[in-house]
Amino acid sequence: MGTRIPFARPDGKTAEGYLSLAGKANAPGVVVIQEWWGLQDQIKGLCDRFALLGYDALAPDLYNGVVIPYHDADAANAEMNSLNFLDAADQNVRGAGQFLLRSSPKVAVSGFCMGGAVAVLAGCRVPEFSAVVSFYGLPPATVAKPADLKVPFQGHFANSDDFITPAMVDAFEAGLKDAGKPGAFYRYDASHAFMNEQRSVHDRHCAELAWERTSKFLKTHIG
Repeated sequence: MGTRIPFARPDGKTAEGYLSLAGKANAPGVVVIQEWWGLQDQIKGLCDRFALLGYDALAPDLYNGVVIPYHDADAANAEMNSLNFLDAADQNVRGAGQFLLRSSPKVAVSGFCMGGAVAVLAGCRVPEFSAVVSFYGLPPATVAKPADLKVPFQGHFANSDDFITPAMVDAFEAGLKDAGKPGAFYRYDASHAFMNEQRSVHDRHCAELAWERTSKFLKTHIG
């Protein structure tokens, strides 16, 4: 449904990503950010699903073509640890948002796992975005605090998660509330990465409920 395209970063360098179009003029946009596995087909499929909802969706390739097999968590962790998160947010993700804003009136950012953390960073640092949706991903407080968020936030988190633990989610929610920032937090009796239908941790019921909530949130904030 979509295609791989080049787009400009704010610093003038060229990045690439997967673009899926809604098929209507002036559709709002969503920047979709990958898990630590890279720009997997599952992330491309999510872009296609956003397009079916009526959004132009662009997933920047933060690993420059490297895709990690699902069984190799060590390689995924190594690739993630080599990623400059601030550069990814300020350049690749912002560039993707700027690309979509050439035809979209408003753009949101949504990320999964590692991409959820990058999405929150973008919501703190990138002025082009109007909303953030994070799926089981949060940045360390040393990098971005809840009070730094500049746009409405929706988060989807798993109660059985050793990466983004319930305690981390509670702390982020409390920080957002203390800062008087808008935020909606949803917790699911599922495991980390429950949205990924290509993995055994996929939970269809929770994924469909999270998708429905995401759709309503985006409709409210970007149209």
